[in-house]
Amino acid sequence: MAAYVIATIEVTDPETFETYRGQVPATIEKYRGKYLARGGDVEIVEGEQPARRTVVLEFDSLEQARGWYYSDDYAGPKELRIKSTISNVMIVDGV
Repeated sequence: MAAYVIATIEVTDPETFETYRGQVPATIEKYRGKYLARGGDVEIVEGEQPARRTVVLEFDSLEQARGWYYSDDYAGPKELRIKSTISNVMIVDGV
């Protein structure tokens, strides 16, 4: 069953974030993940949400999503993201 990593990201340090963006795709591919949404236009139709990038990743399973997020492969890029953004990230099991 598929699982999803969903993140909303407010970039606070564009230069460091660009370095992150260059490093992260290879780590996602290694864990057989793929981008479903990556910073495109967002239309808020209910509630309030600050203007942020929204990223949705799909993995084959919850184990693969967790494996990627907690991996040594993603540890370095994740630290860059943490330093250069205000982020909310969740892992969601699919149905």
